Amino acid sequence: MNEAAEKEALFQKGLMEYEKGDYFEAHEAWEDLWSDYNLTDRKFIQGLIQLSVSFVHLRNGNMNGARSLLKKCSEKFQPYQHLQRGINMDELKMGIETVALAYEEIDDPTIFDWDLVPSLKE
Repeated sequence: MNEAAEKEALFQKGLMEYEKGDYFEAHEAWEDLWSDYNLTDRKFIQGLIQLSVSFVHLRNGNMNGARSLLKKCSEKFQPYQHLQRGINMDELKMGIETVALAYEEIDDPTIFDWDLVPSLKE
């Protein structure tokens, strides 16, 4: 497999795991992509890693970690508009805002509505 195909395979694996709700595995795939290759959209991939880890923290009961990583990913995504690697950034940013509001309203992560997690599919 050539380098471009390897990079795309890691990106797609991350998407697949994220959409399945396996945020840890999504983060692992994207972290491999981020650390192993010199990417032009490095900050975007880092934002996806942080988004995923926010949900890992939430599942593990760490509200502070979840909030912190969500804020960091939101900052990483600011420069990106329209479509980025097939992801609608306007919808993603709105979804992150919705999750951020939900995070602020709860102290008990077990009551989070997982349907609020933004999809990365078009």
